[in-house]
Amino acid sequence: MTTQVVDRGEAVRLEGVSKIYGQGRAGLLALDKVSLTVAPGEFVCLLGASGCGKSTLLSLVAGLDQPSGGQIATDGRKVAMMFQEPALFPWLTVSANVELALRAAGLPKAERRARAAEYLDIVHLGGFGRKRPHELSGGMRQRVALARALAQCSGSEEAAVLLMDEPFGALDAMTRDLLHDELERIWRERELSVLFVTHNVREAVRLGDRVVLLSSRPGSVVEEFPIELARPRRTDSAEVAGLAAKITDRLKEEVVRHGR
Repeated sequence: MTTQVVDRGEAVRLEGVSKIYGQGRAGLLALDKVSLTVAPGEFVCLLGASGCGKSTLLSLVAGLDQPSGGQIATDGRKVAMMFQEPALFPWLTVSANVELALRAAGLPKAERRARAAEYLDIVHLGGFGRKRPHELSGGMRQRVALARALAQCSGSEEAAVLLMDEPFGALDAMTRDLLHDELERIWRERELSVLFVTHNVREAVRLGDRVVLLSSRPGSVVEEFPIELARPRRTDSAEVAGLAAKITDRLKEEVVRHGR
């Protein structure tokens, strides 16, 4: 097992990555020889049945866990992670929550405040820095979490990698749709490379340049779907719905195969 940084022009590269939890007969194979690349500036969505290892894969790329085998490379880019729950510290202000990533980078207080204000402006929360998380709506808290993730990439010479683990799954449809627009705007402006986990097939087609389907446990790549629809896209458009139906049928086949 090795984790390395190499220069081959890919923002993320996984080669034969496996992950086993436990040892011996009690060991659980979560991922089995996953090979996957994300090009610089590409938006890739991961789909698969519950328990197929999507979140595990993100944790490995983020360095929160180590693979049992294979190689992971991010070409020296900074990697930020955004989870389904905002996970904001309730006793801190919005600005202070964003500043945490900058504090870890050793930036002085005045610069941290200025940078935090900049990232809050990017997610359209300028003027909310003094609020506490409980004073914000669910969608606004997710915007703060996104601003914090962007702050984790602060100072990167290369366009950063943003890992997103079902960040909008708990939101209502309207708020989710608005945040899709915001995310797409930020992705374009910041030239981010995004690896996005979701259970929502239409969301994947709405956002992705490519949708990667993982098998049921143990997770491995079974099919990839390039999304060649023009942007901007609407979740309820006929084109998005048609392609989502095709991918859903393939996903059902995989779920049924696992069930048997």
